[in-house]
Amino acid sequence: MEPAHGGGEVVDMNVQLMEAKENKTHALAHVRQDSNGEWKEHALDEHLHEVARRAGEAAIAFGNEDWAQLAGLWHDLGKYREKFQKYINSVSGYNTEAHIEGAPGRVDHSTAGAIHAIEKLGLHGRILAYLIAGHHAGLPDWNNAEGGQSTLFQRIETGKQNGYLQEALNAVPPSEILNQSRPISLPPKGSLALWLRMLFSCLVDADFLDTEAFMDDKKSSLRSGYPSIDVLKSAFDQYMAQKAIKVKNSPVNHIRSQVLCQCREKAKLPPGLFSLTVPTGGGKTLSSMAFALNHAVHYQKNRVIYVIPYTSILEQTAEVYRGIFGAENVIEHHSNLDPDREDSRSRLAAENWDAPIIVTTNVQFFESLFAAKTSHCRKLHNIVNSIVVLDEAQLLPPEFLAPILHVMQDLANGYKVSFMLSTATQPAFSPRPKFPGLNDVRELMDDPTQLYTDLKRVEAELPDDFTSSRTWDSIAEELQQYESVLCIVNSRKDCRELHRLMPKDTIHLSALMCGQHRSQVIAEIKQRLKDGIPTRVISTQLVEAGVDMDFPIVYRALAGLDAVAQAAGRCNREGMLPQLGKVVIFVPPNPAVPGLLRKAQQSGQEILRLADGDPLTRERFEAYFKHYYGSLNSLDKADIVGLLDLHNQAEARKAEFSFRTASGLFRLIDEEGQIAVIVRYGESLRLIDALEKSQNMLPHEHRGILRKLQRYTVNIREHECRKLCDSKDIKEIFPGVYMQITTGLYDERLGLFTTGYALSASELIS
Repeated sequence: MEPAHGGGEVVDMNVQLMEAKENKTHALAHVRQDSNGEWKEHALDEHLHEVARRAGEAAIAFGNEDWAQLAGLWHDLGKYREKFQKYINSVSGYNTEAHIEGAPGRVDHSTAGAIHAIEKLGLHGRILAYLIAGHHAGLPDWNNAEGGQSTLFQRIETGKQNGYLQEALNAVPPSEILNQSRPISLPPKGSLALWLRMLFSCLVDADFLDTEAFMDDKKSSLRSGYPSIDVLKSAFDQYMAQKAIKVKNSPVNHIRSQVLCQCREKAKLPPGLFSLTVPTGGGKTLSSMAFALNHAVHYQKNRVIYVIPYTSILEQTAEVYRGIFGAENVIEHHSNLDPDREDSRSRLAAENWDAPIIVTTNVQFFESLFAAKTSHCRKLHNIVNSIVVLDEAQLLPPEFLAPILHVMQDLANGYKVSFMLSTATQPAFSPRPKFPGLNDVRELMDDPTQLYTDLKRVEAELPDDFTSSRTWDSIAEELQQYESVLCIVNSRKDCRELHRLMPKDTIHLSALMCGQHRSQVIAEIKQRLKDGIPTRVISTQLVEAGVDMDFPIVYRALAGLDAVAQAAGRCNREGMLPQLGKVVIFVPPNPAVPGLLRKAQQSGQEILRLADGDPLTRERFEAYFKHYYGSLNSLDKADIVGLLDLHNQAEARKAEFSFRTASGLFRLIDEEGQIAVIVRYGESLRLIDALEKSQNMLPHEHRGILRKLQRYTVNIREHECRKLCDSKDIKEIFPGVYMQITTGLYDERLGLFTTGYALSASELIS
């Protein structure tokens, strides 16, 4: 649906706000008591005008301030209802949640404005109705059998039957609020569903901010004072200049310098979609930031958003950036945040991403773009006019690739977002039949193929026969020939099995170890390698991205070609060996688990089997990804594109979206069947003790301890969880939160044991 041209001029909200203050009605939006016990009233008409002003300013970036202003002006019309005014006047004490619906005693205050929008503007009003009706409960579906009374259609019908709007109109709201002209601006190119979400973000953030300014002005004052991108670029340039003085003169560092120089030079290219194709160890982390900052300064972008697939990589990258820019200027937003590393300001910035540098995960970034909840959506308008770096772009989840590529293209075309796809194994994202792809992606390196030749540091050794698997005994025997060697396998079970056959001092790494345990072991491995201490490691694929280990020999169980290449990046990483490092690919005893990993392994085998010469050249990655994506049943397993009509604008113009359904289905990590267990390791013993003694704690104190304990969790399957509960080895301490009880269940070398006790496995190894 395209808004029609016509209607009156957009009203100056600053003028309306001044008029509202002079002629405000006694209807209230919020009330609170100050430190002296005096009641403070937040006039409703003043709140409506201020939210309209804030929302409109947020939407200027994509040219739709008139739509956002009108949503703000009408979002709380239902608060004029007599029932709501009685409710708000009954509220006592400081309660920032007093205006949110859903709890006992709450009065519907959002449906009246939605009805008014539709009655006033017809189909155009339906756009506003989604925003207004959902500004606390979240974006609804238009209508479906499962949604019941929560759908927009049903809420409008119920509200009409119960006279919600008429009750509000009986209070005679100011005419300049009710009588507004239809917005005249047109949506940006692309998905109308994305446009509506952007408007929704402007509205809900404006509502939160104005409410916060009234309820807690001290908290509100923490949301300002960030340095400009220019200042941050100067800090970065100074850091890189100092680093250049200290760096060793080596062929690898010379190439890294060239990559950095080209990223800076290409930063003046017009905004849009870019790829940075550099082999592993080529300095992408710093070079990509150099491009992002220079590009942001040249085109006056608001912020840099660095998106990373795994929290383990994210934590390392964020630490590097904090050292350059200062901890107060880098917001790290993911599920494993440690409250000891946060402050009030960083928590506030994570709510709406108004800081200059955001480091976040694929899950946070893309799930927010398809979210329905207000808490997830309120950051979206701050993605507009930014530069987004997608680190390890090949790890974008293939089963959601179609909607992800759609939204990236729309953000680039209509919302001034520049994307950089940064990876050593660039996925094949060019459009082709039955593949949406990305248009007009520009490579930043002058000659990436030559880079692969210049940065060749390993020789790959392929199996003689891809149909014959090897035994773990034969692999273990071969690995013991080397003083220092890394072997990467495809599963936690395989990791345990091979490690059991290795000498006692061999190091084990897998996701059966909690995050804190893994971090400490990785730090130990790096230090041992640096000090020249013989080090053998058996690991799952968790070391393949973002972990800068440097082994002379790497073994890799057959897998997707991107995984093999990432494993090779842990071999002779600094190019300091007198000869090429050796990467041995072998066929493991068991194939990868069915699903995406099995298909990746099969595609990798097909490409490697036909390889003539170096199997890890840049050209092979394009062939691999085409083969891999072509082998999948769907690039949109939940039909997100269909639910939101991302490809059918004629249907989308009916404005019958399924926001809530799509949000529920768009889950990049399938958490079904996975249970997180808090284990007994290191500092978790003290935290667990505090948690067990926390009966009298306030809810936020519970949450603080639980967030710290996220670094000490291991995910296991539901049936494993049931067995451990039955054997009294773990227990449920809160709904959905499990904790290790018996001490023998977690081993200091191997992590959590889900069957039997760790002691028996340790005895076998010794």
